[in-house]
Amino acid sequence: MFERTLLLNRQLLNNRWLFTLLGVLVAVLGGWLIGNFGMTGALMTVGLPIGLLIVANILLEPKIGLLAYLNLSFLLGWARFIQSDFPLGLAMDSVLVLTLLSVFLNAKRMNWKRLRHPVYFAVVFWLLYTILELLNPEAPYKPAWFFHARAFSLNWFYMATIMLVVPITKEDIRLLIKIWLIWSFLAALWAFKQQYIGLEAAEIRWLAEGNDRTHVLWGQLRSFSFYSDASQFGAEMASATLICSIRFFEEKGVMRRIGYVFLTLIFFWAYAVSGTRSAFFVLVAGYPSYLFLRRDPALIFKGVMVALPLLVILLFTHLGDSVYQIYRIRTALRPSEDASFLVRLENQQKLRAYLKDLPFGAGIGTSADTGARFSPNHFAAQIPPDSWYVEIWIETGIVGLTLYLLMLATIIGYGVYKVWQIKDPWLFRLMIALLANFIGIALMCYSNPTLSQFPTCTMLYIASILFTTCERWDTVPEKIANKYNGLMTSVRN
Repeated sequence: MFERTLLLNRQLLNNRWLFTLLGVLVAVLGGWLIGNFGMTGALMTVGLPIGLLIVANILLEPKIGLLAYLNLSFLLGWARFIQSDFPLGLAMDSVLVLTLLSVFLNAKRMNWKRLRHPVYFAVVFWLLYTILELLNPEAPYKPAWFFHARAFSLNWFYMATIMLVVPITKEDIRLLIKIWLIWSFLAALWAFKQQYIGLEAAEIRWLAEGNDRTHVLWGQLRSFSFYSDASQFGAEMASATLICSIRFFEEKGVMRRIGYVFLTLIFFWAYAVSGTRSAFFVLVAGYPSYLFLRRDPALIFKGVMVALPLLVILLFTHLGDSVYQIYRIRTALRPSEDASFLVRLENQQKLRAYLKDLPFGAGIGTSADTGARFSPNHFAAQIPPDSWYVEIWIETGIVGLTLYLLMLATIIGYGVYKVWQIKDPWLFRLMIALLANFIGIALMCYSNPTLSQFPTCTMLYIASILFTTCERWDTVPEKIANKYNGLMTSVRN
């Protein structure tokens, strides 16, 4: 006993020396980082030990990596408060790749058979096409491929692999949805702060860098919260509005329904102060999709009776035009009167002339911000795409756009097939909401690159695998199972 105690004391003493040495090293490193990089160095000093701990936990459990990636997707927008050239987008990708590495390190716990799935095949096929785009002779700067391929296909492929093989439970799904709604609620509150109280210095500086041209219209601020821009924020708020309104219709408890009504109103007004007209189509497409998926004639009738008067008011009256946000929403339904929409059509006509002899496009990384950075004199960089699908069309051609739309159609079609087979009421209600939202965002992407922007793209990647593999969590409801078991017991007796 004495020898064991002595040995333990020696180990503690050795560990004490080790901790002291590590402390000195961290202090020296911290001093050097702060001296050379200022505030960024200080953040690195604090974040490094935390980062190492997170990395270790991700390698031990892939679910931690999934949760870290989701939360970081929302935190990415705060980058405007940190004046640094650190590539935060690449840091996000490293978390996703690290999570994928963890999947392989924990291979024995993974279900690799799930990779034999139609949706996964569609995602992989699109990935292979984008890889072949590296050989596109029209691309003026090959390294630019990597900057857009991440949003085009790589991140979706990584997330699909992780979501399919990791043993995710219903509780994990609940946690993912809660995280999404909590962050969305905080984003709405910050947008109200911007709209009705004022902007922070970092946000004013961001607007002064040229973003005021799209975010301050006729003296009215388009709130962007802590997202990349107002369009992205508006899409996220429209999504949250759709999800919460569907949950309101599906919930039975009074308190839960009151809670979802409250959230629906909060998220809808947050969408309104974003001034993002195209985000209205998340609701225009998502709401009918929900009614269609529900396959309940009575509910469809009620839904039409609720939505029709609102559309009539927006289309054929001028009620509420004095409120800028309502006027902005109304203009989304009158594209022929919108000068910016007409300019987009003109740009697409120009692109059609450029691309008529380029079935595989101009090469990935040649348009939008990446094109302006690496090949500013190329035609693809000189015409703003103003649309996710137009961007794909420019960079991968009509062949690539067709394949991409077929992938989306496969996801939506297979999702419809799967959710209609669900027996569990809770799972059914949630999955039709996620699928309806996916359809709404897919339509909105005609006007905005939402499918490539954080955090919406992260949730859509996750949702696309959830509703297309929903049978993994489908069980007979507990009440029904208990009733059935009790009936069978009575029959036997």
